[in-house]
Amino acid sequence: MVTICDISGGVMELIPGNSLITASPEDGRALAVLIARNTIHAIQPDVEVLRRNRGEDAADPDGRAVAAHMISIEFATIAAANNYWR
Repeated sequence: MVTICDISGGVMELIPGNSLITASPEDGRALAVLIARNTIHAIQPDVEVLRRNRGEDAADPDGRAVAAHMISIEFATIAAANNYWR
């Protein structure tokens, strides 16, 4: 198991609850967004850097497209893990 620490030295949970199983597609989408955000924080753990660049990042259409793509990949993985909520 790989352990990733947040800026305070605490362990960052990349997959909340260590499970991709959700009750509904809506919950699955929310989990995909959370996992994507956790990934961004794992790559750049300094919250102040993230806050400082937020305005620039929000104005960057390429960055938004990459973020949306990352979320869609996470959601596809979660949907498959949940047998597409059948």
